[in-house]
Amino acid sequence: MLDKNGIAKRIAKEVKDGYYVNLGIGIPTLVANFVRDDISVEFQSENGVLGMGPFPFEGEEDADIINAGKQTITTLPGASFFDSALSFGMIRGQHVDLTILGAMEVAENGDIANWKIPGKMVKGMGGAMDLVASAENIIVAMMHTNRAGESKLLKRCTLPLTGVQCVKKIVTNLAVLEVTEDGFRLLERAPGVSVEDIKQATEGTLIVEGDIPEMQL
Repeated sequence: MLDKNGIAKRIAKEVKDGYYVNLGIGIPTLVANFVRDDISVEFQSENGVLGMGPFPFEGEEDADIINAGKQTITTLPGASFFDSALSFGMIRGQHVDLTILGAMEVAENGDIANWKIPGKMVKGMGGAMDLVASAENIIVAMMHTNRAGESKLLKRCTLPLTGVQCVKKIVTNLAVLEVTEDGFRLLERAPGVSVEDIKQATEGTLIVEGDIPEMQL
């Protein structure tokens, strides 16, 4: 079973040389810490940053340099800052190759709910709707179940949707899954996790074909 850093480390393997990548709030922000040193990647934040690096070490933070989640960040040589209008122009114009988001729920058809729980106060959807509507490749980073042990990979989302039929792949603490027309196709299992564990934790349709390899981190 993976922790949050393990999920981010596995997703980092999906980042290719030359990609422009948007990282959502939460687990996705950790991905920048695990990208290979031998590839060139531009991380974009919708508050107006292009060229984010790993999180700063303690004591080296600059309170004026933050991501969309208001976390302090570092920037790489050549990084640029701009207003949010230009940032969202980049997103809506489909200039981002990969979007990595967290989620509260994902449905087997690729619907995603990641912004609101009814009855709880939220500041708003932020840039999530623009990201899921514009991105060609969306990977979700999430825990497989909630704190009550209930599956977050569902037949249908129960929470207000952020986007419809847009998620391509999901990396959880238990597995890597691909969203297909027939349901969640199991690609890899986390270290120490069995296929049966994943079946029991998945409410939506789970497709298991052949031997499922263990993740290589």
